[in-house]
Amino acid sequence: MAQTQASSSSADAGADGHPEGYWALAIGAIGVVFGDIGTSPLYAFKEAIVAAHHRGLDIRESTIGVLSLILWVLILIVTIKYVVILLRADNRGEGGTFALMALGQSVAKRSAPLLFALGIAGASFFYGDAVITPAISVLSAVEGLKLVAPALEPAVIPIALLVLVGLFWMQSQGTDRVARYFGPITVVWFLVLALGGAMHIADNLYVLQAFNPLNGIIFVAKHGVIGLTIMGLVFLAATGAEALYADLGHFGRKPIQAGWFMLVFPALLLNYFGQGALVMSDPTALENPFYRLYPEWALIPMVILSTIATVIASQAVITGAFSLTRQAIQLGLIPRMEIRHTSASMAGQIYMPRVNWAIFLAVLTAVVMFKNSSNLAAAYGVSVTAAMVIDSLMAFFVVWKCWKWPMWRAAAVMVPFVIIEQVFFSANILKFFAGGWVPITIAAMLGLIMFTWVRGTRLLAKATKRNEADLDWLVRKLETKPPHRVPGTAVFLTGDPYAAPTAMMHNLKHNRVMHERNIVLSIKTEETPRVPRHERVTVERVSDHFLRIVARYGFMETPSVPKILEHCKRKDCAIEMGATSFFLSRRSLRVTTKSEMPRWQERLFIALAGSAEDATTYFQIPTDRVVEVGTQVAV
Repeated sequence: MAQTQASSSSADAGADGHPEGYWALAIGAIGVVFGDIGTSPLYAFKEAIVAAHHRGLDIRESTIGVLSLILWVLILIVTIKYVVILLRADNRGEGGTFALMALGQSVAKRSAPLLFALGIAGASFFYGDAVITPAISVLSAVEGLKLVAPALEPAVIPIALLVLVGLFWMQSQGTDRVARYFGPITVVWFLVLALGGAMHIADNLYVLQAFNPLNGIIFVAKHGVIGLTIMGLVFLAATGAEALYADLGHFGRKPIQAGWFMLVFPALLLNYFGQGALVMSDPTALENPFYRLYPEWALIPMVILSTIATVIASQAVITGAFSLTRQAIQLGLIPRMEIRHTSASMAGQIYMPRVNWAIFLAVLTAVVMFKNSSNLAAAYGVSVTAAMVIDSLMAFFVVWKCWKWPMWRAAAVMVPFVIIEQVFFSANILKFFAGGWVPITIAAMLGLIMFTWVRGTRLLAKATKRNEADLDWLVRKLETKPPHRVPGTAVFLTGDPYAAPTAMMHNLKHNRVMHERNIVLSIKTEETPRVPRHERVTVERVSDHFLRIVARYGFMETPSVPKILEHCKRKDCAIEMGATSFFLSRRSLRVTTKSEMPRWQERLFIALAGSAEDATTYFQIPTDRVVEVGTQVAV
């Protein structure tokens, strides 16, 4: 979900009308969208075939079974579900968990609560992916040093940690300068993947038997629990597939599809089949079949290239976590957090310090705790398969309600994907105690935080509304009995534009004055990724002294009060910042015995509210123009 300046509409326009722009977007998509799935050959086949070998299964049979499963996962789940179907399920050009959730909610009103819960669950599992992807990818790349010189094995973890420190430190500097090189480097990576595999397929042409899907099915059925365990590891080949849909708005459908069919998919198949042929012809290659594809003189360059490729893959996931967190804030799922824009030309390039360092600590903990990529593999598949099952369930409602397909037809398309992904999820759950508990724990914690925040803010709004008056009623009352008026403009921020803000009521009660012009400003988040500029601001004159302004933002946008005031000038509502005071309510929350939430959840909500970014900073209001009015509210 890494960010670029392109939008879906512009991307497709470029694809249709400008060949140069089309290929530039396709190369950019290869660098960002396919970074994660492109590093899967480092560990996916190795983990599955080594697991089969350790359980005493025949190498030849296991290789064909594993390759067949990998091939058909890439065809069914990645190609058909994501590249062909879901890339068409866009929410005004945007994709991703929240875009799919909002699109489903807009057309399936009765199922909106279910879709909301699925959206929270999907986002929660994504953060587990964001923690494990950098850890397993970087470790897998650096582990190639053991082939260069076995004496370097003790240095693997320190070097991996050093690479990760550099990666997360780089986030605050902005990635727009280096992102332009992601595409070309990743294109080279996929060409090298294809070359390495192509050099070894002829080692044992029996590997081509894997094209028969029955070989994968028979392998799993024949070996029972062992087969399911290996099946769970096979799904590592599909990690990053959700990025195809999440990055839809940044590159457009056609460039992503072109990148997949013309380079990424063929390169992955060649590499996996090359690894399989090598292992069947030389069982000693089981130690690390990926690096053994290349001659000894190329090992050090390959370790360097692999490390760069894993950094690019990790970068995409980290930036995606920033983007998803901003969307969650806009949708009211989590408290406000600091958002820094790191590029003047690319609106999507953002940096969120809290998210960055939280993921960094979690990644370092995972590396130190699991120590190698094989141990991390057990944790990886759970978050990926869970997120894919959730995507399929939400997509069913979109296909049914938004595309207006008959229910039986929508079910015929989506239910097979749900069944397949459920089987893979069940296979991964078998590894719960071996590491699968990590993404589930992360998802449970984040899901609890989101649920608590949503429930708490609703109860807080309910409690606040009891103390608010109807704005129109208050204006009429003030017009009949006007208070003392002072020069200038007062802007009152509120969630409900039709209720008198708490800060206004307290100002009247304690100061007994009003400004000559009073503006009630409400910032709303719509169920669309972005709101057109001409629909951004609505200005309504309530009386000679009162204006009601509603600013609308999409869930992928960051609100800015100064920019809202600039929009107001186009609506014949000039507001001079130097003569304006902004009144904000600072609520002090306290525990009450009458709360509708359990005591522990009430305390958690109060702690979350206390950690929220100050509204002045978040909405970019000049600090010297702000007046904060404190109130106590029992939740």
